Amino acid sequence: MKSICVFCGSSYGALEAYADAARETGRVIAENGYRLVYGGAKVGLMGTVADAALAAGGEVIGVLPKSLQDKEIGHEGLNELHLVGSMHERKALMAELSDGFIALPGGVGTLEEIFEVWTWGQLGYHEKPCGFLNIEGYYDQLIAFLDHQTREGFTKKAMRDMAQVASTPGALIDLFKAYTPPNTPKWIKKDET
Repeated sequence: MKSICVFCGSSYGALEAYADAARETGRVIAENGYRLVYGGAKVGLMGTVADAALAAGGEVIGVLPKSLQDKEIGHEGLNELHLVGSMHERKALMAELSDGFIALPGGVGTLEEIFEVWTWGQLGYHEKPCGFLNIEGYYDQLIAFLDHQTREGFTKKAMRDMAQVASTPGALIDLFKAYTPPNTPKWIKKDET
């Protein structure tokens, strides 16, 4: 694993703990010798995680649609900033540049990004770990729903377990290091879950 992608809010959220977690995530990624890949903005938790990685001597690559750069939210201090034509191109390039994916607290965009790369893993398009950094219980209700989905037979347990959960960046990266992709097809037959 050389690069870790972080999906997170372009806002700060209601708790200072979210910004603290973003700073810790950026620092831990850099101090462990990984490159940070993220959405390229200087605002919210996105800017916070990038600034922390840079301050810790890490390499940071941003991927930003040109339309958002035009609104002056692009981070000018990155090692690389790739400007792309669409959100689809952004997600594809971020996935290509990354060896693992972390979802910090964020909104609908954060969920859409982590769910897409997780789905790609389930379909066998990659074998990269995905995980939720569950700060102050932010993802508790989502995790409960994902477990409910599994109990109801819409997700195999092996596929559910692909989305790892930890409350600190170091613990999540340790899970990533030990990650083994499932050796089972995604599709569930009527008699199995």
